[in-house]
Amino acid sequence: QVQLVESGGGLVQAGGSLRLSCAASGRTFSNYAVAWFRQAPGKEREFVAAIGWSVGSTVYADSVKDRFTILRDNAKNTVSLQMNSLKPEDTAVYYCAAEFALGLPRDPSRYDYWGQGTQVTVSS
Repeated sequence: QVQLVESGGGLVQAGGSLRLSCAASGRTFSNYAVAWFRQAPGKEREFVAAIGWSVGSTVYADSVKDRFTILRDNAKNTVSLQMNSLKPEDTAVYYCAAEFALGLPRDPSRYDYWGQGTQVTVSS
């Protein structure tokens, strides 16, 4: 079992940047795909980005392409999400998730382990 803890959320003005971090426990973390999802009140959970366990392959939602970057440091068991050019519509609780599966799925139902989330609020 993998335990995930997110951090780095906060309040930022539109156009600003934030870096979220996901800390994971477990010896097999490097073998897991890790993804970021986000969910606003009353909205469905939305895929943001994912990073694989093999050579750092990545995939991004169209809404965050060229603005967000997902990175991992297996030695520290952490995955980060660098968010630039933030928009008010990026406001949500951001969740880190992990799975032991091949590929980089966008479907939240494919992920077995979830953190508690960290709030990101972007003001205009």
